[in-house]
Amino acid sequence: MTDEAQASPEPLPPLTAIPADLQSLADYERRAEAHLAPHVWRHIQSGAGAELSLAANRAQYDRRRLVPRALADMRGATSDVDLFGLRHAAPILLAPVAYHRLAHPQGELATINAATALDTTMVVSTLSSIPLEDIAEAARAAARELRKPAPPPLWFQLYVQPDREHTAELVRRAEIAGYQVLVFTVDASAKRAGFALPPGVEAANLRHWPGVTQDSRPADGRILLGTPLLDAAPTWQDLAWLRTLTRLPIVVKGLLSPDDARTAREQGADAIIVSNHGGRVLDGLAAPLDMLPAMAEAVDGALPLLLDGGIRHGTDVLKALALGASAVLVGRPQIHALAVAGMQGVAHMLHILRAELELAMAQTGRPTLSAIDESLLF
Repeated sequence: MTDEAQASPEPLPPLTAIPADLQSLADYERRAEAHLAPHVWRHIQSGAGAELSLAANRAQYDRRRLVPRALADMRGATSDVDLFGLRHAAPILLAPVAYHRLAHPQGELATINAATALDTTMVVSTLSSIPLEDIAEAARAAARELRKPAPPPLWFQLYVQPDREHTAELVRRAEIAGYQVLVFTVDASAKRAGFALPPGVEAANLRHWPGVTQDSRPADGRILLGTPLLDAAPTWQDLAWLRTLTRLPIVVKGLLSPDDARTAREQGADAIIVSNHGGRVLDGLAAPLDMLPAMAEAVDGALPLLLDGGIRHGTDVLKALALGASAVLVGRPQIHALAVAGMQGVAHMLHILRAELELAMAQTGRPTLSAIDESLLF
């Protein structure tokens, strides 16, 4: 046992009630460290390299200011948004995050129960620690218990697998399980691993397939280029192939280039998530919010743009919408809340963020999402 492990206290168990001092996403982040093993906390919080992109993702919101319009008529105001003909109660989704059981024993089941209670779509990761079918069934069961006609729309995030048939099987499983949107992640095919999963946590959707391992790389001095790992990375041909494979809407996640946005549109994408993978893959990447106006100009309204990275306040959501996003996704905060208070924590975190957004809309005189535009920003 290392000196660090000997000195580290046991993580606190999840809270069974929400204390009065938990009033913001930042409060959850501060508390979460005590509820997670030190190596898990570092894994969740870390970014690539010197973490310049990680810091920029947050700073991109802080440097923008709002210009409110006074005396707006707010009767009938709503934060509803329609994506692919599916209603979302607010333009806030839970981003795909791997291995929720690192934060809580119930893992993704706790998260989907919270998301269903708050009418929020959860984008389920290929690397979920609970099978995708069980998560979808939990959503339907939660909706029945809450007497809702149906759970929020179900989205599944797809990592292309080295064997194309395995990728096709994941798509078929998602369709059969009732997922309504496919999120094709393209920006994390080659990244450093460096994190060993603890016992009892695994990629539940992939447990019966062998992956590409370091042992399969050539022993001729090559590091990454020219190895099976990079040879298996997705290309535009994979997007075209996916388009022939499924009728589900395909959202391409992980684009920052306006040229790539135009190509994605041409190749059959139905939407784009502007993202640098939370600053976790390559340091020095542009911040998504900074790229959003150019991305919006590139697609010219032909398909929705979503955005993730650094969202911590309702005003952050408002700023993203003002620059052209149709919705945003929240990543790390869901894990902070899950670690602190399980299902209740995630539900409370979502309530805080949506309440902050609605307050910001009211204070800036924007009764609907369609009323939010760039004139809101100084």
